[in-house]
Amino acid sequence: MSDAAFDQQCMLRALYLARRALYTTDPNPRVGCVLARDGAIIAEGFHPRAGEPHAERHALAAAGDAARGATAYVTLEPCSHTGRTGPCADALIQAGLARVVVAMQDPNPRVAGNGLRKLRDAGIEVEVGLQEQEARALNPGFIRRMTGQRPLVRIKAAASLDGRTAMASGESQWITGPQAREDVQRLRARSSAIVTGVGTVLADRPSYTVRPEQWILGRYHDYGDGEVRPPLRVILDPALRTPPDSPVVTADGPCLIAHGEAAPAEPRAALECAGAELLVLPLAPRPEEGAAEAARAEGRRGLDLAALLAELARRECNEVLVECGATLAGAFVRERLFDELIVYMAPTLLGRDARALFDLPLERMADQMRLRWTDVRHLGDDLRLTLTPA
Repeated sequence: MSDAAFDQQCMLRALYLARRALYTTDPNPRVGCVLARDGAIIAEGFHPRAGEPHAERHALAAAGDAARGATAYVTLEPCSHTGRTGPCADALIQAGLARVVVAMQDPNPRVAGNGLRKLRDAGIEVEVGLQEQEARALNPGFIRRMTGQRPLVRIKAAASLDGRTAMASGESQWITGPQAREDVQRLRARSSAIVTGVGTVLADRPSYTVRPEQWILGRYHDYGDGEVRPPLRVILDPALRTPPDSPVVTADGPCLIAHGEAAPAEPRAALECAGAELLVLPLAPRPEEGAAEAARAEGRRGLDLAALLAELARRECNEVLVECGATLAGAFVRERLFDELIVYMAPTLLGRDARALFDLPLERMADQMRLRWTDVRHLGDDLRLTLTPA
């Protein structure tokens, strides 16, 4: 095997290891590390959870003295600062590594090339860029938060072939089959937060929990040991209409209810007693003068979504999953505050009176919003359509 082919093999293994922390390492990035010498892998590791040793330290501990003179393959630039753990760049230097191959530079401004510089200054050969696209795909939310100061936002919806999400009565279980519903569970599990609106809470009484023990496709044990971290459940509720006994409030894991300054004081104590945290957000900016349906929009102003995303970024949320009705989903789309749209489409028709996918007051062809296909795949009888803004 050529040196280049061996490098490729080792980095692919490091990427596989990083994926083992897909559901557990948040808010930290998913990182894998392989140590090799003389054409053979001698040790490996990945970062399983925030606060525990990073991938490089797990691999170095497994290698012991054999790490001296070896090559490290790491999916993300070794950190150079002291956070929850010590700098990994220092650990690699102290272990006597001869060469470090890195898939991508860390977008975290606290690192951003400093780890690479430390290694080079210590006389270690450093290469950057092997399998970079694959490494970036592992941590899209972390990259988005570090470079754009907001989380990556995915809007998820289940729809019929005619673009409907529920009957006029609100009945919606089940449009899609078990494979699609399990895939949604996996989306929830990798998300830092799930955002919904009070209308959905009142109509459907969802819990938005993650239940990996019920996953039927693939093998959950392909991932690291330990429980899946429950995502933060966020309810947008301007007037505090959420009942304290709602499953989304009382289920295991944290719940945050965002409301407006004018919300009544009476429900607050009951919601806090039920375990929810309350957050005041400003109302959405007023529609531009002369905009279509401006008067109606003024009467139904929701909360400021950009302010919400800034707050979630401050709380170290990397990936946010939006599961909601047409009004809130339409607001995220209308304000261009989403990165991916995932639609699970079932081969069924719900009819003209059923509820629409998005509430978008578009009047002319010139107003249409173009999207770009990034993935289409079968899940049982259903299709999963993944799109991004064009």
